[in-house]
Amino acid sequence: MKYKDYYEILGVQRNASKQEIKSAYRKLARKYHPDVNKAPDAQAKFKDINEAYEVLGDDDKRKRYDQLGSAWQQGADFTPPPGFEGFNFSNFGQGSSQAGGFSDFFSAIFGDILSQQQGQTRTYSSSNFGGGFSNFGDFSQFQNTRSSRQNRASEPKKEENLDIVQNVVLSVDDLINCPKKSITITSYQPCQVCHGSKQGFCSNCSSTGIEKITKNLTFKVPKFVKQGQKIRLKGEGKVGNYGAKGDVYLIVKIEDKNYEIDGENLIKDVEILPYEAVLGCEAQVLAPSGKYKIKIPPLTSSGKKLRLKGMGLTKKDGTKGDLEARIKIKVPDNLTPEAKELYEKLKKLNS
Repeated sequence: MKYKDYYEILGVQRNASKQEIKSAYRKLARKYHPDVNKAPDAQAKFKDINEAYEVLGDDDKRKRYDQLGSAWQQGADFTPPPGFEGFNFSNFGQGSSQAGGFSDFFSAIFGDILSQQQGQTRTYSSSNFGGGFSNFGDFSQFQNTRSSRQNRASEPKKEENLDIVQNVVLSVDDLINCPKKSITITSYQPCQVCHGSKQGFCSNCSSTGIEKITKNLTFKVPKFVKQGQKIRLKGEGKVGNYGAKGDVYLIVKIEDKNYEIDGENLIKDVEILPYEAVLGCEAQVLAPSGKYKIKIPPLTSSGKKLRLKGMGLTKKDGTKGDLEARIKIKVPDNLTPEAKELYEKLKKLNS
């Protein structure tokens, strides 16, 4: 069988602390999780990473593993060291098919634990192993459970909601031309360095466990988008502990200083003077496609709408809505004495 250097698999030193081992495991588990990494060898690496953490993350298993010494090299042929003569390896030679996914090497070193998990009863006293492993004591004292860390690493993770929802303001010009728009997204998520542990000092989140994420995104305005609809930017949301990514949802708010919007129809105020409302006149109205002159008939009241057909927003069937010129009578800010006198005469005529 091949010797496995669990320290090398996790990329840590043999004197690494428990926290360093845990941090290295989380980083690699995110990288090679089968739900995230589709490389052909990702699943095998993920199993090696879990197996390494199963050993190094457990004080008793790590102590037993360290008894082998540090002279072994990754991939070298492994034979039991002195003191292992009394241990029957043949019971664990059938590999992962009987070891719950663990390697032959793991089965050889921790086979007694696997035997307990399979419902077998085996008791080994320290005398069975000679001086080399005399410090291990009675192996039957190990519990008949697989580490919860292994279960958590190998099972699908339930992530918190990784989606981001934010408003986006679009103008009439955006709805007509459907350009590419830029938007800045700001969100908060568990720190990707310390994983929200708040243990020790983390320069990434100042040990708050939460990091601020700011992203500049570009998207194309969809055709026929309406007020309140959502624009989805796939995979641009928060990043989970195991590499999963949420989406960004932009809620459309349509605002334009030039128009009121009523479905596909646009409403534009047109200001005229009082005498123009009485006598009629020509006025200029701003449409999305340019400026147009309209005729305002005599005796036009404030609030009256004049329809310019087909100058609104495009509908899904290819037709267009209308532009409505809403008349607004404006009183002059400053009246000359002569103008004021004329208004006085007009008042007397209508009294």
